[in-house]
Amino acid sequence: MPQWIDAAAMDDIEDEDVMRFDHDGRTFAIYRVNDAVYASDGLCTHEHVHLSEGFVMDHVIECPKHNGRFDIRDGRPLCAPVCEKLQTYPAKVEGGRIFIEI
Repeated sequence: MPQWIDAAAMDDIEDEDVMRFDHDGRTFAIYRVNDAVYASDGLCTHEHVHLSEGFVMDHVIECPKHNGRFDIRDGRPLCAPVCEKLQTYPAKVEGGRIFIEI
């Protein structure tokens, strides 16, 4: 059953940035764009590199290894070499804290 997990303080992440969040043996990426938050699996679907080391611009995360890109809103791949969708999760802000539903 999905549950909301307290992942970080909103102040922990800058606008147009990504941070790593580990929970229960899994790695997630949390993004902040224009004061909205998003969450996805933390590893690229191409070579399992940590996306938290990548570059965020608008609603796109660029993998730091081969420059593949995903739309962080729905996880769809945007350019080669990535072709497999990135799993995304609902995210929200309450009381200055970021929560993700996993």
